[in-house]
Amino acid sequence: MGKRGAMSRALVRRETISGYLFLLPSLIFFVGFVVYPMFMCIFTSFFDSTMGRSDIFVGLANYKELFTDPIFLRALKNTVIIVVVSVPVTCAFSLWAASVIYKLQGPLRSAFRCIFYLPVVTGSVAVTVVWKWMYNNYYGIFNYLGKAVGILDKNINWLGDANFALGCIILILLTTSVGQPIVLYVSALGNVDHSLVEAAQVDGATNLQVFWKIKWAQIMPTTLYILIITTINSFQCFALIQLLTSGGPNHSTDTIMYYIYYEAFKLFRYGYGNAMGVILAIIIAIFSALQFRLAKADTSY
Repeated sequence: MGKRGAMSRALVRRETISGYLFLLPSLIFFVGFVVYPMFMCIFTSFFDSTMGRSDIFVGLANYKELFTDPIFLRALKNTVIIVVVSVPVTCAFSLWAASVIYKLQGPLRSAFRCIFYLPVVTGSVAVTVVWKWMYNNYYGIFNYLGKAVGILDKNINWLGDANFALGCIILILLTTSVGQPIVLYVSALGNVDHSLVEAAQVDGATNLQVFWKIKWAQIMPTTLYILIITTINSFQCFALIQLLTSGGPNHSTDTIMYYIYYEAFKLFRYGYGNAMGVILAIIIAIFSALQFRLAKADTSY
C-alpha cells in the first residue's frame, strides 16, 4: 500500500509539473503584458514621469491635481453620461430586438442576427467614416433629411457644436454596441425552460408575468455579463472620440480614456495619465460591483 501510494504521489507530481509547463507560455504572457503593466501603472502614478529626465517622486500630487483639473472633471462627467445613457438603452433595446428575432424562423432569424452583428465585426475606422459623412454639416444625410421634412431651417454642424457633439457620439456607440448583446440574448432565450413557460400560461399568467417571473430570471446571467461588458466598453470609449472630434469642440466630448491618451502621449505626462488610469479602473470596479449586487438582489426572491 505504501509503495502504491508513493507511485500515485509521484504520478500526481509529474502531472502537476507537466500542467504548469503547458501553462508557462500563457503565464509568462499574462505576467509580462497584464500584471507588470498594471503594477507599473500604479507605481508610476506616484511620480512626475515624463520624457527626457528621471522620474520625480511626487506622492499623491497627481491624484490631487486630477480633482482640481476642470478638463478631467468634464471628461469624467462626459464618461458617466455616456455610461448612464448607453448601458441601459443598449441592454433594453438588445433584449427587445432579441425577443422579436427569436420568434422568427430559420434563415430569417439568422439573417437578422447577421445584420445586427455586422457593425461589431466591421472596422471602427470604416464605421466612423460613414457616420462622419452622415453628420457632415454641408452634405450630410441628417441635415438633408432634416431640411427636407421641415425639422431644420439650416444646416447644423453636428460634431462641431458642443450642444450636439456628445449626443452624436452616444448614438454611434449605441449602434455599434447592440450586435453582441442581441446575439447573446437570442441564445439565452433559446435556453429558457419552456415547460415552465407553458405551465405558467396554462395557469393564466400574462406575457408580462411569464417574462418577468420566468424568462428574466433564467437569462439573468447573460444580462449580468452584457451589463458588465457594455459598461466597460462605454467607460473605455476612445476610438470614436479620436477619429471624430479629438475631444472637441472645447473639450465637450473628452472622455477619461481620450484624456489619458492626450496627457500621456501628446503632453508626455505619463505619471498624470497613469493616475487617471488608476481612477478609471476603480470607477469601473465600483460600477461592476454594483451591477453584481443589483443582479443578485433581482434574483434573490
